[in-house]
Amino acid sequence: MSSIQAKTYESAPSHKVAFIGLGVMGYPMAAHLLAAGHEVCVYNRSAEKAQRWITEMGRPAKASSAPTPQAAAQGAEMVFCCVGNDDDLRSVTLGPEGALAGMKAGSVLVDHTTASAQIARELYAACQAQQIDFIDAPVSGGQAGAQNGQLTVMCGGDKVAFDRVKPIGLSYAKAFTLMGSSGAGQLTKMVNQICIAGLVQGLSEAVAFGMKAGLEMNTVLEVIGKGAAQSWQLDNRGKTMVEDKFDFGFAVDWMRKDLGIVLAEAHRNGARLPVTALVDQFYADVQQMGGARWDTSSLIKRLK
Repeated sequence: MSSIQAKTYESAPSHKVAFIGLGVMGYPMAAHLLAAGHEVCVYNRSAEKAQRWITEMGRPAKASSAPTPQAAAQGAEMVFCCVGNDDDLRSVTLGPEGALAGMKAGSVLVDHTTASAQIARELYAACQAQQIDFIDAPVSGGQAGAQNGQLTVMCGGDKVAFDRVKPIGLSYAKAFTLMGSSGAGQLTKMVNQICIAGLVQGLSEAVAFGMKAGLEMNTVLEVIGKGAAQSWQLDNRGKTMVEDKFDFGFAVDWMRKDLGIVLAEAHRNGARLPVTALVDQFYADVQQMGGARWDTSSLIKRLK
């Protein structure tokens, strides 16, 4: 299973699950579920990618694919989902071919999409009407975290459903935490993205300043990384900023999508986010520079 890196999985009963959405995150997350011993049926909008996942898994008896989300969800105890945005989420969960049409009473829908709190509450209500549980569970850790099985998962929903899902979710996560009622997971992810936006801009300015000052920035980063300036962004993105490397990681397009969700929620709840709004516009500048798929650390490109 080359899409994931080795991990020790907790011993747990095998479950029949479905995974909808084999993007850069969902592809390895589904692989971890399979490696942990669960029976996994996948659905992806591009059937070729679903077939590639099956092939890469070595076609074990526990791996299969389905032509629709409904078909993938049939008979599953838990259905996991990781797609692009609110509209994508509605398209794979609602309607005659959506996952809910195939799910049985007593099953659980777990959504790992970074989406709005509103869609989380909408799906919670739709699931409750069918006696299905729902957990909104956006993740942090990026593609590397998904491949390593070291994601941080922020959940909203009912505790009984959360307790059922957590042991299975730890197949691809290092932390799986209930933050509150439905929508709380998505709101927590918004807090996460607000923090990242400010951190990356501050790091970009610091690195650009140091380079203009003629400092040996790799040494500078090693020194300040031992003090109060230390952060995940500094440890993992500082040196690649210096090297002008951005062809990896969390894409600017995805960050702008996430910040759009954040700013819309802030408009609703009255929160003031002046720095976040400014950094969002800086990312728009990077998009105009041709950096739509560059890593979010490419903010420094505006300053060099």
